[in-house]
Amino acid sequence: MRVRLDQVVIDSCDPARLARFWAALLGAEAVDRDLGWSHIEAPGMPRISFQPVPEARQGKNRLHLDLEVDDIDAAVARALILGATRVGVVVRGPLGAYQVIRDPEDNEFCFVCD
Repeated sequence: MRVRLDQVVIDSCDPARLARFWAALLGAEAVDRDLGWSHIEAPGMPRISFQPVPEARQGKNRLHLDLEVDDIDAAVARALILGATRVGVVVRGPLGAYQVIRDPEDNEFCFVCD
């Protein structure tokens, strides 16, 4: 039996808007689908789909994306222009650094670098 990650699905109150944020951030095209769904296919990543749900996110994410970048400050600046918000400060340690970010619907993700 073979198991393969097909896509990551994110709940969203406005899938088309959220797909466009992630498409701009990751250099992809947003695709709107039937029943209110949207998705992106960024180079080197599995498809990220956005499914419509009626309620806003509540509580902490149980899963988040780590996006490797060469320059955390530049990545954060770009994300903020696109509508994201920063959470706290860059955390630096012996294994690298990361910055927690929230997309326009408050889903957390991290920029990471060595």
